[in-house]
Amino acid sequence: MQNSNWQQRAKRLWTRINDDEIFGRAAQLSYYFLLALFPLLLFLVTLLGYFAQAGSEFRIKLLSYLAAVMPSAAVKLVRTTLDEISLARGGGKLSIGLLAALWAASNGMGAISQTLNITYDAKETRPWWKVRLVSVLLTIALAFLIIGALAIILYGGTIGDAIAGRYGLSGLFRITWRILQWPIALVFAFATFNLIYNFAPNLRPNERRWLTPGAIVGVALWLLVSFGFRVYLHYFNSYSMTYGSLGALIVLMLWFYFTGAAILIGGEVNCEAVQRYKADLGSE
Repeated sequence: MQNSNWQQRAKRLWTRINDDEIFGRAAQLSYYFLLALFPLLLFLVTLLGYFAQAGSEFRIKLLSYLAAVMPSAAVKLVRTTLDEISLARGGGKLSIGLLAALWAASNGMGAISQTLNITYDAKETRPWWKVRLVSVLLTIALAFLIIGALAIILYGGTIGDAIAGRYGLSGLFRITWRILQWPIALVFAFATFNLIYNFAPNLRPNERRWLTPGAIVGVALWLLVSFGFRVYLHYFNSYSMTYGSLGALIVLMLWFYFTGAAILIGGEVNCEAVQRYKADLGSE
């Protein structure tokens, strides 16, 4: 009986995904993600370029941890772009890069809002300026969460040593801290997905939840498809032979596509859970 219920829920979820055209909308998101990536790189490299030069410790760590989730061809494209824009950084590029990255990323967040409104069956009643403002604020908040996660991953050991030295903690704390770095980074990822699900769509305050099943499914699915895609490309990477220099860009777009699909499927899971909860209340 329980297996039958899970099968019915899975069928309803799959039907919702198809009816809301989630995979087509994920392709739209991949386009916005690509537009936002390189202005963001321009801003970050201009801001951090003084210690993110080729061969610097920061740059090596950043690319190595990006390689943990991104396909190798996409990492090579990012590395090449990073080298090119590092050669001509300046104060003007810092402000232009910030504005361009913020505008492009907020466009992507606006597309996520539209899709999640469809997913949650929510009608958009907010004025356009409020939708844009929410998109910009969400983009800034997510940027801080991502930077915080990167800081913990890249400099977690240094942070742990500083805390231990400041408060006179033992070596056990340092070992425990190094073990907890990745779970803490996952908490940042869950917080990122939850922020999107709570504030991107036009939900009422009483409809927001800070621990959602969609965030768990979305993060797990994103990690699964990222690592699965990397394994596939490791053994069956024919993009460079088929598409030449465009192969790396196609791989990057595909990874963005999978990322967008994971975010939107998590939203569908949330909506299905809410409807199931309302149905259970109605049957009591």
